[in-house]
Amino acid sequence: MNTDLATNLLTARMATTQNAVQIAVVKKSHEMEMELVNSLMQTALSPPPPGQGTLVDKQA
Repeated sequence: MNTDLATNLLTARMATTQNAVQIAVVKKSHEMEMELVNSLMQTALSPPPPGQGTLVDKQA
């Protein structure tokens, strides 16, 4: 009887730990994706370097 209780408690604790790890991984993945998106948005929204975009290339 005590062994069954200990096994059940250990199983419950392992499941809790596994859930906590999965949540941490998802959060970190989301943070990394948001950093990438913010970096790309800063690059996309920044003005072009001086001299770029002043002439039209009609050969293109």
